[in-house]
Amino acid sequence: MARVGKAERLRKIHSESIRAFNMVQSSVRIERLQCLADRRFYSIAGAQWEGSLARQFENRPKFEVNKVQQAVFKIINEYRNNRIGIRFIPRDGSKDDKLTDACNGLYRADEQDSTADEAYDNAFEEGVAGGFGAWRLRAVLEDEYSDNEYQRIRMEPIFDADSTVFFDRDAKRQDKSDAKHCWVLVPMTWDSYKDTYNDDPTTWPKDIQMIEFDWQIPNDTVYVAEYYKVEAINEMRYIYRSATGEEDFYVKEDFEEDDQLLDKLLATGWAEVRREKVKCKKIHKYLMSGGKILEDQGYIAGNNIPIVPFFGKRWVVDNVERCMGVVRPAKDSQRLKNMQISKLAEISAKSTVEKPIFDPEQVTGFEVMWSEDNIADNPYLLARPITDAAGTPVAYGATSYTKVPNIPPAMAALLQVTDQDMKDILGATESMDQMQSGQSGVAVEMVQNRIDMNSFIYMSNMGKAVKRSAEIWLGMAKELFVEEGRKMKTMTEQGEVGQLEIKRPVLDPATAATVYENDLGDSNLEVYVEVGPSSSSRRNSTVRALTMMMGITQDPEALQVLGSMAMMNMEGEGIEDVRDWFRQKMLRMGVVKPTEEEQLILDDQKKQEAQMPPDANTQFLLESAKKAGADAQSAVAKTQLTMAQVEKTVAETDKIVAETTLDEQDSTTKKLDNLDRVDNAIRGATGQPEMDETKEGKEDANRNTEQ
Repeated sequence: MARVGKAERLRKIHSESIRAFNMVQSSVRIERLQCLADRRFYSIAGAQWEGSLARQFENRPKFEVNKVQQAVFKIINEYRNNRIGIRFIPRDGSKDDKLTDACNGLYRADEQDSTADEAYDNAFEEGVAGGFGAWRLRAVLEDEYSDNEYQRIRMEPIFDADSTVFFDRDAKRQDKSDAKHCWVLVPMTWDSYKDTYNDDPTTWPKDIQMIEFDWQIPNDTVYVAEYYKVEAINEMRYIYRSATGEEDFYVKEDFEEDDQLLDKLLATGWAEVRREKVKCKKIHKYLMSGGKILEDQGYIAGNNIPIVPFFGKRWVVDNVERCMGVVRPAKDSQRLKNMQISKLAEISAKSTVEKPIFDPEQVTGFEVMWSEDNIADNPYLLARPITDAAGTPVAYGATSYTKVPNIPPAMAALLQVTDQDMKDILGATESMDQMQSGQSGVAVEMVQNRIDMNSFIYMSNMGKAVKRSAEIWLGMAKELFVEEGRKMKTMTEQGEVGQLEIKRPVLDPATAATVYENDLGDSNLEVYVEVGPSSSSRRNSTVRALTMMMGITQDPEALQVLGSMAMMNMEGEGIEDVRDWFRQKMLRMGVVKPTEEEQLILDDQKKQEAQMPPDANTQFLLESAKKAGADAQSAVAKTQLTMAQVEKTVAETDKIVAETTLDEQDSTTKKLDNLDRVDNAIRGATGQPEMDETKEGKEDANRNTEQ
């Protein structure tokens, strides 16, 4: 009974899926057919004459001057020269450099291993030309021929996305992050289908296809559908608390995958504190044919549908999602151009020489001469005269001549109008591509900005798609990269390969507890998109800027730093070792921030240098320095002794001077007193006041005292 119930459930899911798919396909069928027609128009020879136009020019020349293709290639080349990069950054604004660097390195490594450029390029080309492209992310075994079950994430292209990828009608966001259902149609040959599923082929309904003059074997292709369905499920979470108060949760699948997980938690002091039932989002994947569900692949890694859409230009009108690329607006002008060229070629193919018209009897016997004249280049041609019934010649020469075809004046004017229309629609850059001699760098930059504006909307939309791809990857990585101690390859932005260990146990110096580095399950990151020049282009631009800065500074240390930075960003064959040497030089100078591994190496080098005995030159310099220091100390001591002797001499001299001055002052005072008494006696005898009592006397006394 259980099997019957399961079969009935799968049959119901298949029926509901086909019904929902038919509604989605019918709602976007006209738009997607136009996308497919646009891609055929620019890429398939002869497709520009498809439809009623081909019937109108049946059995007539049908030439193609495909100018639309060049416009598409310009935008594609601009994208390939300016790759879009992503960086994972903490969502809360904290600086968790180790975890972000780990995610960035793992993402680049997965891109490199899965040749993600093919998936990106295919989606971008289909979106630019037709309006819609897509790629998928898929978890695969790291090594399918080994015993380990480690998985990595691969980016895979989806071809003909406009006719094979469909999301539910309620998904309104451009990146389809709000989608609940998604179908991806995968083409297979009948033989491949039978070998894979051992079943008679029943194709999935596919109404979006276009076959005109090209052909294929009827009924040779069968389509199976990858059906992704978002399901909300109730999940039991087991909350554990450590001895230090930290909490973490586990689900039933964690204990099933690791039988020793519970023992590890209990041994390290973790204890279960509570259980919580939460609602979470899971992605259920089915593989279906037109008749039944071929495989129920269960829940896949991540909580997002792993299909990334890319729109060239997108808008919603009347609740219908509409999109297009660069081709559709230029199709009518391109058709008109082809018609005019074909008509002009048809006119030109006709003879430009006026041909004579003869009576049959005039060329009788000379037919070969006239028919081969353009080859033999005869010096003259012969013709018989026209005679009457009596045999008398009536007329000589041709009766009339054919007229040379003329090009209609309207056609010449229309050709010019058509060329101008195509330039206006496609944004032709012939004049902008031509660099004039003596043009300033500012003018060149303005020209480049005008060229970039033609492709900016496509680059911006591709940036949204790449961001969505990184978000899907992060959700999958949290569930796939969980094996403790697993060694995984990483890659830097410069393409250098490295390695990290998942959930590496380390001792936290703050809490003295064991924590795990590179634990993606605890990451709280978001994606930042960089739309601009590729890493290679940025490095070349950096080198040019550094060399220009070296010309405006005279500081030797600054020149050394700028030159080293320029060498670190140089590209070329066999230059990796030179770049590494200059990086080590910058590290020793303290200009570049070292990584964790480089810091360990620098610390070891310092310890080794401290323990190593000095060489002969260094030892000689040290001895010379010691001797010079001793001589300097001796000289200082002698100088101090001399200064002490000088100070002693000065002190003795001051004492002698002081004693001498006191004796002279006593003698002078006595002499002045005697003079004052004599002078006062004289003044008293003559009746004059004494000198000390007058103002003048006081001033004279003061002067004498000063003297």
